[in-house]
Amino acid sequence: MKQYSLKHLIFVAFVVSFITALAVSNFSAPLIARAAVNDFLQKLPFFQWLAPKTSEEVQEKIQQLVPEFSKGGPYQSASSHEAQIINVVKIASPAVVSVTVTKNVPIIEQYFVNPFGNDPFFRQFFGEEFQVPQYRQKGTKKQEVGGGSGFIISAGGLVLTNKHVVADTQAEYTVFTNDGKKYPAKVLARDPIQDLAVLKIEASDLPTLPLADSDQIQVGQTAIAIGNALGEFRNTVSVGVVSGLARSVTATGPGLTENLQNLIQTDAAINPGNSGGPLLNLNGEVMGINTAVAQGAQGIGFAIPINQAKRDINDAITRGKIVTPYLGIRYLTVTSAVQEEKKLPVDYGALVAKGEGGEAAIIKDSPADKAGIKEGDIILEFGDKRVDKDRQLASLVLLHSVGESVPVKVWRSGEIIDVNVTLSERPNL
Repeated sequence: MKQYSLKHLIFVAFVVSFITALAVSNFSAPLIARAAVNDFLQKLPFFQWLAPKTSEEVQEKIQQLVPEFSKGGPYQSASSHEAQIINVVKIASPAVVSVTVTKNVPIIEQYFVNPFGNDPFFRQFFGEEFQVPQYRQKGTKKQEVGGGSGFIISAGGLVLTNKHVVADTQAEYTVFTNDGKKYPAKVLARDPIQDLAVLKIEASDLPTLPLADSDQIQVGQTAIAIGNALGEFRNTVSVGVVSGLARSVTATGPGLTENLQNLIQTDAAINPGNSGGPLLNLNGEVMGINTAVAQGAQGIGFAIPINQAKRDINDAITRGKIVTPYLGIRYLTVTSAVQEEKKLPVDYGALVAKGEGGEAAIIKDSPADKAGIKEGDIILEFGDKRVDKDRQLASLVLLHSVGESVPVKVWRSGEIIDVNVTLSERPNL
């Protein structure tokens, strides 16, 4: 590579700065001064050589001065962290899809009528031309009414998204892949408990995303969100960190209110339309499914941990539907306040208790009933995981499958006992 002396570099810097100053002066200097400067430059041999007529000539002249400074090429990140993010986006984007919602909506037309008809009494005051607007439906038309995101979970065309994205049973759904192809989508299953749904498109050999173990997520690690931001900007990328874990929120939408538990909190921007898209780590693995944002906050969004969706994914692939596990108890989450109020021996767990309306604590013939769990028991652990306000019993049950035998640790009458519960399919209660 040719080396340039400090003298050469200083000279080139001077030339570039001088040309820039002249370019600015051409817009701001008086016409007389500008003409004088131009006359002066014309007399300098160097500027006679440099002065181009087109931008291509400018580029050619600069390359003749310092060729190495002008070579272009693919952007190379100077940061390994940035390079990882770029690589994750490149690999993951083909498996992220946009979901559009289309529905027949009424066509409303405006027309005018005389509210008094032909009544001569009113006609003498208002005349025959007095008209007021009225509205009526004149047929329907198909119109896009919403949208969201999703990601491919099987090469055979299964897509995971949020239930609230595809909640309308009267609507039609279309999936757009990253390469511009579109597919009619059928809602294969909606989870009755969680904000999750699985779509089916007729396609094969599709790219998929690997799934992380969301129990291993740490606050502060990098989080990458990809989705159909605002229902318009497909495969928009935002980057942040995991800013909290085990959050519980009440999410609301059009005609929908859901209590969501054990969520991942992130400051990666999650916009309307991002719902259902993946939240990724630096290994390109899905940590969670973007689902909600905090109103009135700056940079607080929430995602469902992917471990809570793995059962739904497995059911959709193996059964063609989502089957929800069922324990069959009513309970009160134990906190320090509940412990003090009810004089309990522990400040965590799930106290098996009657409902507020006096409903039975144990549902007859349920898995809990068959396992011998009783009213007044405190379930301390479920599946070797501690039950508390951050990991409530209902969310722990959803980590298991129908037919699975789960070890349960129970406090009863001053002693701790171990029981096994075999989960069954949730009935239509």
